[in-house]
Amino acid sequence: MIHEVDEALRRLVRDDALRAADVEVAFDAPTKDWAARRNAPTVNVYLYDIREDLRRRERGLLNTYDSDGVVTSRHLPPRHMKLSYLVTAWTQRPEDEHRLLSDLLMGFLRHEALPKALLTGSLAALGLQVPMTVALPPPEDRAFADVWTALGGELKPSLDVVVSAPIESGRVFQAEKPAEEGVRLDMGGDERVAHRVDGERVAMSRKRVRS
Repeated sequence: MIHEVDEALRRLVRDDALRAADVEVAFDAPTKDWAARRNAPTVNVYLYDIREDLRRRERGLLNTYDSDGVVTSRHLPPRHMKLSYLVTAWTQRPEDEHRLLSDLLMGFLRHEALPKALLTGSLAALGLQVPMTVALPPPEDRAFADVWTALGGELKPSLDVVVSAPIESGRVFQAEKPAEEGVRLDMGGDERVAHRVDGERVAMSRKRVRS
């Protein structure tokens, strides 16, 4: 799922936000060594945090049906994972970097979710919306300066892009086979009630039991 979000962001940056600009898109950690090897204008989209989006967690079970409309299994709803990306622009001049960041910001703000045309693999198969936010304040337990410190680089202007992507839990429960023989109910005394299943019909009969 993560690599599918990566590819969607790559296409969104290259084909939508920047369009015809001759700029590379990289997902490497923007360390000093990486910056020294860079030899062309680059937009770096660095995944630095993965955590569940608890606001989107759903309860209960979802049914899976066969061609006859019979429940064959039940599964947990998909979980949503928040993938946080640090998006930076790398050129020879700060002015050019700011211009790229401006184009990126406007490009991301045009979409409240990843466009369906960019979804592939499991994201496309689920058919669910993949929400996206940009430039929101970070949670209280996280600071961008700490990210740069961990990377060993100098602080740069950046955009924080967070994608909430659904993923199947893989937990499936097989449904029990539907009853075919019916149910017998002992009413006490000398009377019993039986329900018999015949195709789609249910017949009820009463029977007195001699002692």
